[in-house]
Amino acid sequence: MGSYCEGNHKLNFISECFVKPTEVANNETYHYLGGSDLYMLSMGPIQKGLLFNSKPDNISSSFLRKLKKSLYTSLVHFYPLAGQLVTKKFDDEHKCCFYVDCNKGPGVRLIHASVDYTVPDILSSTDVHEIVNSFFDLGEKSVNYDGHTRPLLSVQLTELLDGVFIGFTINHCVADGTSLWHFISALSEIFSQLNDDQENEDNNYNQISVSKKPIFTTLFPDYGYDKIFKLPYLEPEEFIFRYDPGPLRVKLFQFSSKSIAMLKAQANEECGLHNNISSFQALCGLTWRSITRARNLKSNQDVNCVIIMNLRTRIQPPLSSEYFRSCLWAGISESNVGDLSGSGLGRAALLINQSIKMQDEKTIRIMFNHSEEHPCVVQPGPQSVNYRPYGVVVGGSAKFDVYEPEFGLGKAIAMLAGYANKDDGKVTANPGREGGGSVELEISLTPETMNALELDEEFMSFTSSST
Repeated sequence: MGSYCEGNHKLNFISECFVKPTEVANNETYHYLGGSDLYMLSMGPIQKGLLFNSKPDNISSSFLRKLKKSLYTSLVHFYPLAGQLVTKKFDDEHKCCFYVDCNKGPGVRLIHASVDYTVPDILSSTDVHEIVNSFFDLGEKSVNYDGHTRPLLSVQLTELLDGVFIGFTINHCVADGTSLWHFISALSEIFSQLNDDQENEDNNYNQISVSKKPIFTTLFPDYGYDKIFKLPYLEPEEFIFRYDPGPLRVKLFQFSSKSIAMLKAQANEECGLHNNISSFQALCGLTWRSITRARNLKSNQDVNCVIIMNLRTRIQPPLSSEYFRSCLWAGISESNVGDLSGSGLGRAALLINQSIKMQDEKTIRIMFNHSEEHPCVVQPGPQSVNYRPYGVVVGGSAKFDVYEPEFGLGKAIAMLAGYANKDDGKVTANPGREGGGSVELEISLTPETMNALELDEEFMSFTSSST
C-alpha cells in the first residue's frame, strides 16, 4: 500500500488492475477519430464521480470483484475504451491521423484506494474539497494525447470511513459527457444483473443485457468526409500544450426548481418574449453577468460567454443519444462590460439565446467543411486562437441522468468532478439532486473573483444553498 498527497490531504493506494475483454461485440479493430474528436487532443480528460453515503461489507473482495466483472462485461460493448491511441504519420505531407487500436494496451485501469474522511467531511467543505482531485486517477494529471500510453478509461473506487466514491476518468477524444454518462449507466445496469458469485470474467457476458448499446460510426458519413482525418502536424510538440491555470477556487452553487422558474420568467418578461428564452439560457445569462461584475472590469472591456452544446440534437436527422464519440459544438455570445452590466438579465439571456439558435444545420455544415480544410487542435488557456480574456465557458448538462446509476448503494448523495479542464470562468451545469428541474453549477474562478461572486446580491439571491 502506498500513499498520495493532494495538498495537505493523503490518499492511501491499495491496489490496481487492468480490465480487457477477450471478446467484443463485433470484429472492428481500429476506431478512427474525426475532426471533432481530435480538437480535444491538448485538453484534459472528463472526470466525473459519484459519492455514496453507504459502504458495502467486504468491499475489497465482494464489491470490488463485482465491479471488475461489470467493467469487463461492459467493455464487450464499449470495446474502444479498452484500447489505446495510435498515431499514423504521413511524412511526405507533414500530416498525421489518429485512431484507437482496440487490441492495443493493457485495458481499462481499475484502482482501489481509501481516505480517512467521512462523507460529511467532503460535503461540508466551503469549496469542493481538495482531496476530491485524488479520487480520479490518484490525482495524476494528463491530457488526452496521453491516451497513447495511458488508459482511455480509468475507474477509481475510493473508500471513505462511512461511504464510497466511484470516480471515472475518460479520454475526451473518444467520449463527451453524453457518452460518459451512457457508459456509467450501462455499467450500473450490468452491475445490478450480476450475482455476487459470478467471478469468472471470461463467460456469461452474452447473458447480460444492455438496454442502450453504443453506436460507433463515422460522424456525418453523408458529408463525404474521409474515414482518415489528417492533422497538419507530425510531432506532439507542434500541437500539445500542458496548461496550468494557477490557483483557483471551485465551488458548487445550488439552484432550486423554483429559482430556475423565476429566472426564466424574469428573462422573458424583460425581453418582452413568451417562453422563448429557456430556463438554462436564463441561468447562463445570470451567471455571465454575475461573474463579469465580480471581475470588476472596465466598461469598454469585451467579454464573451461560450455555451458548449450537444451536436447530436442540432443536425438533421438528429443523431441517437447512443452515438458514442466526442460530439460537441459551441455558441459564443459577445458584449462589452458596460452593455452587459447596464442592461438587465433579459439582454444577457437573449444574447445567449440568439447565439445558440445560430448553430443550425447550415452553420454546422459550413463549419465542418472549414474544419476539414483547416484542421486544428484546440489549445487550453491563452494559447488558444479563440481565447478571449475574461470569458465564461459553460459546459455539462442539467439533462444528464447523473443520479440514476446506483451500483447497489442507493442514490448517490453528490456528483463531483476532478481537476481536469478547470480554468478561471469555467462553469459546469449538472442536474440538482432534488430533481424537478433544479440545477447545480460548479464554478471555477480565481480566489479574488470567487470572493466577489459570493457577495453578489443578485446571484446569491437565486441560489438555494452552496457548497
